[in-house]
Amino acid sequence: MSTSEQGNTADDADIRVAVVDDHEMFRAGVIATLQPAFDIVGQAGDVEGAIEMIAETKPDVVLLDVHVPGGAGGGGTEILTRSHPLSPASVFLALSVSDSPQDVGSVIRAGARGYVTKTITGDDLASSIRQVHEGYAVFSPKLAGFVLSAFQNGGVAPEGEIHDDELDRLSAREQEVMRLIARGYTYKEVAAELFISVKTVETHVSAVLRKLQLSNRTELTRWAADRRIV
Repeated sequence: MSTSEQGNTADDADIRVAVVDDHEMFRAGVIATLQPAFDIVGQAGDVEGAIEMIAETKPDVVLLDVHVPGGAGGGGTEILTRSHPLSPASVFLALSVSDSPQDVGSVIRAGARGYVTKTITGDDLASSIRQVHEGYAVFSPKLAGFVLSAFQNGGVAPEGEIHDDELDRLSAREQEVMRLIARGYTYKEVAAELFISVKTVETHVSAVLRKLQLSNRTELTRWAADRRIV
């Protein structure tokens, strides 16, 4: 190992990281990936548990899923806004399956320093943690253009990102499933991506179609494309 690598390892061990994600198996996998290098000080799977954990452990970096159950329904954004006064030195890196402009915009406006998707590799995730800890903003490549555009527009949401009463009928999980289905994922692929069963995916899709008064996934894809949310 080179001197620089030894230095990086020592520095990483001093970075205290917390992981917030409602998927227990995914959370365990992230912790197992990061634990050899970083000091994992806490984990949580819901809004209230996350806020309490962050207040108690005051981590340097919080890996935060966007759609977390509990609280007033605000998910990752609620955790950010409520946790900041309790642990003002903590920085937040969103780690989510969603890459929608709405989700990215909401957590960045709430104070997250970066946003990466769950397709990221373990090495890249570790690098992202180091970068946000050092004060840099970090985004997955496919999200960087949207974020830059938003800032260039003075923080105003891009055209198409508007309040939508129909979209608001869907729960956070239903929105995740809807976006993946609209992108052409099969039920099996959605299940693997979200760590849920195929039967649960079918249940969510049925609920989405019923709430939006659509007949099939073709109509769902058109509905989502018209709103630029896929």
